[in-house]
Amino acid sequence: MHISGFFGRVACVQDDPIGFALAIALGIETEVVSIGVLPDHRRRGTGFALLDAVCAEARLRRAHRVVLEVALDNEAARALYARRGFTFVGRRRNYYSRAEGLVDALILAVQLPTFPLAF
Repeated sequence: MHISGFFGRVACVQDDPIGFALAIALGIETEVVSIGVLPDHRRRGTGFALLDAVCAEARLRRAHRVVLEVALDNEAARALYARRGFTFVGRRRNYYSRAEGLVDALILAVQLPTFPLAF
C-alpha cells in the first residue's frame, strides 16, 4: 500500500530488524509518526541513526523542520532527541494514558539546514 508522503526506515543487524522509524512529509514539515528500537539494542546509536536517516530524507523532500511527540516521562527518548538537536515547541496535556494516570506529550522540533542540496 502506498500513502502519499509516508516513508520509513528499518535498522537491521545481520538481516534482523532491530529498529524502525515512520514519518510523513507534510510540505515544509516532516513529522516522525513512530520510532522504536528493540530493548536489547538501545543505547548503541540505532535511534540516533534512524533520526538522522529521517532528517536526511526530510531534507531531500525539501522540509524545513522535523517534528515529533514524546511522553514527558520517557526520559531516554527525550535525551536522544535533545542530542539530535530537537527542542521544545509545545505540549499536549494529559495525552498519554499510564497505569498511574495521564502524562503530557511534549512536541519537539529541529530545524533542518536550508542550504542547497548537492546532487
